[in-house]
Amino acid sequence: MHRLRAVIRWFTEDNHLFQFFTTATGIAVCAVLVNPIGTSGTGLAVLCLLVVNSVLLCTRLIPVGVLPPGPQTAVLGAAAVSAAALMSQDHSGAASLFAFYAAGHAGFRLAQHRALTFAVLTSVLCASVLLFPVGSAYGHVSWYLGALTGVSVLFGISNRSQADALSSARAAAEQAELASRSEARAEALAERARIARDVHDVLAHSLAGVNMQLEVTDALLEAGAVDEARQAAQRAQSLVRAGLTEVQRTVRDLREDALPLLETLRSMLGSSPGTGTLTLDGSPHELPVRPAQVIVRCAQEALTNAHKYAPGAPVRLRLGYGTEETTFEVVNSAPPDGSRPLAGAGSGMGLVGMRERVELVGGTVTAGPIVDGDDAGGWRVRVVIPA
Repeated sequence: MHRLRAVIRWFTEDNHLFQFFTTATGIAVCAVLVNPIGTSGTGLAVLCLLVVNSVLLCTRLIPVGVLPPGPQTAVLGAAAVSAAALMSQDHSGAASLFAFYAAGHAGFRLAQHRALTFAVLTSVLCASVLLFPVGSAYGHVSWYLGALTGVSVLFGISNRSQADALSSARAAAEQAELASRSEARAEALAERARIARDVHDVLAHSLAGVNMQLEVTDALLEAGAVDEARQAAQRAQSLVRAGLTEVQRTVRDLREDALPLLETLRSMLGSSPGTGTLTLDGSPHELPVRPAQVIVRCAQEALTNAHKYAPGAPVRLRLGYGTEETTFEVVNSAPPDGSRPLAGAGSGMGLVGMRERVELVGGTVTAGPIVDGDDAGGWRVRVVIPA
């Protein structure tokens, strides 16, 4: 069953079905018109040559590439010789169909210079057997018919060119499909990395705040300040709820929804422990979705790091709208006396993920300690995104 399906598929592809139909038609026409046909003498010779020519004509149904160039040329040569032999005996001239088929088939299967040489030799051979008294067809069929048999090579060459063009188009389409699949895979991997960074930023920001409030609660309970400990626990609950809100916002952002950038930054400052301010430079305007996402994620990471490493220090956010670039800064002052970094502070992936995220939109990130000025001993993160 599998082989039958393969044969059916081969016949229905390209022009294989057309070749099968024309081959069968040619054999049927010659079988009806070629004469004389009998069981002895010239009739028997014509019958045998008709069978041989029919078998050789069926070789045009063999797929391209199965026969090497040498055997293919030999088969075509045998077809031309047997066609000329049948033409020398046929009184109707219908046997010339086999010669036309042979020349056309040579144009399709052989290289162009070989095909043209083959066509010329076929025309000379067929014209000669009709021009000179070689067989019983002498005087019945004009030699002009034999001389024209090589013309069909042009049709074979034309079909070969079309088949080659179709094959090249298919190969180009396959390469384009492979390139498209590779590009889609690269985009999927980049999107997967972006989702991983978003999840890291959201969870790190929320869990760091919850962890700090729990540490405060533990310290207050040890000191016997039950009311203050309860308030710290309530703040931890608020941070959990805020974290859930951030997760929902992340899911919405991953669906490429627009970010309310200023409202999001103000909400982040309001839900963060400690004091913080947001300053705007330039004329505020709507940013594209991807840069807005990048700024929000960088703000989350920078705020998380500020509360991890400098708990209690004031934090300032500055968002600058420019004609050529958008800048965003997060600055935290030196930590107050007596404060200490939170336990287990940092996985080391925050700044790496921030840089990767900003590079995706063609921006740059600089981060480092502040060594002079009012914020000496603090930390600054600066993000620049081209407009």
